[in-house]
Amino acid sequence: MPDNPRIEDLRRRIEKDPASVAFAQLGEEYRRAGRFHEAVETCRNGLARHPAYPSARVTLGRALVELGDLDQAEHELDLVLRAAPDNLAAVRGLAEIQHRRGNLDDALARYQAALDLVRHDPELEEIVKELKSQLARTRRPEAVLPAQGAPAAADPPPTAPSAAVLLPKPTRVIDPSLHVLPVLERWLDRILNDRQERALGTWRVRSPL
Repeated sequence: MPDNPRIEDLRRRIEKDPASVAFAQLGEEYRRAGRFHEAVETCRNGLARHPAYPSARVTLGRALVELGDLDQAEHELDLVLRAAPDNLAAVRGLAEIQHRRGNLDDALARYQAALDLVRHDPELEEIVKELKSQLARTRRPEAVLPAQGAPAAADPPPTAPSAAVLLPKPTRVIDPSLHVLPVLERWLDRILNDRQERALGTWRVRSPL
């Protein structure tokens, strides 16, 4: 598939004049077309001749981000911010790097800085809103749960029943002497009667008690 006319025109210009600053535009066209390796090569070749060219370095950093070389991309974009602290593209590029690394606090701070540079940017506003929401969810206190493997709290011991429930109803205790005493009295009376009758000669055999 042939290159688009814009890329072809820029390439011819650089071929005619290798020192041309058109390399920055060519690198950006490659990046927009998704041809990141070519964008990196073009920008590096041009920056070797024109090191103080911030837009080309931004393009280089953003192309490196897409290739996953985050450390080198961060280095390039930091160089831009040292020379131009208000460079919006560099600030956004560094925010994206932190976002991809999972450093949400740093990413939010950088996206917010970018939003401060350009007010009412819908895309940046949406990113900042989403990051704030995501951070709020991760910091929400969770219910305290017992540690895994820890024994569950024991149920409280049952309340002891009252003494009125435990004690049996009192039973009536009968003194055995109440039954024996009348029998003894009758037995003694009979002995005395027998003695008297023997003395009088009138004793006779009686039935047992």
